[in-house]
Amino acid sequence: MRDIGGLWADLTDLVFPTGCAGCGRRDDTLRRGCCPRCVCQLAALRPVPARPTPPPPDLPPCHALGPYAGPLREVLLSYKERGRHGLARPLGGLLAEVVAAAVGPARPVLLVPVPDRAAAARARYGDHLTRLARHAAVRLRGAGWDVRTAVPVRALPRPDSVELDQAGRAEAAASAFRLRAGWAGRGAGGRTVVVLDDILTTGATLAALSRTLRAAGMTPYGAAVLGATQKRRHW
Repeated sequence: MRDIGGLWADLTDLVFPTGCAGCGRRDDTLRRGCCPRCVCQLAALRPVPARPTPPPPDLPPCHALGPYAGPLREVLLSYKERGRHGLARPLGGLLAEVVAAAVGPARPVLLVPVPDRAAAARARYGDHLTRLARHAAVRLRGAGWDVRTAVPVRALPRPDSVELDQAGRAEAAASAFRLRAGWAGRGAGGRTVVVLDDILTTGATLAALSRTLRAAGMTPYGAAVLGATQKRRHW
């Protein structure tokens, strides 16, 4: 689904005068999304199973592109927190590979991203994971998959997870989501449900989303993330 040439094209089509999104290198001659070294490091990543320790109840099997470190971490932060929204296309393409690894042989799939809280979406000029899900769906369809995306839940206000420990994350996630009107009992229409997130830390958010989806008859088959924090997972 991906080769280094395709990833390079996705990243170098972007013009960023502030330097490489992966390593921060600043150079008057570097006005593209990522430098060649960071593109090579991203292209070398391959999806693998990931699991926090201990895993929370209801967490579906997870796959991650790689550790949340190095260029992957910096590109994610550039996209999510530094306003480089053009990175959604290459990151969505990478996320598509994780979905394929999580599901196995191509089949009808429903991608359900973890929704942003309203305040976070406003600050980021849109829901960052919904954008990634749409680009992932485009890449998967290009490879012959039957894919749809949906956001059947909304995120309720909660503390920023960066400020919470593992117990605090679990408590905040427990009441983090609510089904949108019209989704109760609707089901996935025979599609394999894959939940999406950018980073796997404790797994509390994905577990809470999975519990909420079950109420609508949409039990997730698996989860796909881009980065997994190294201290809480096994590779």
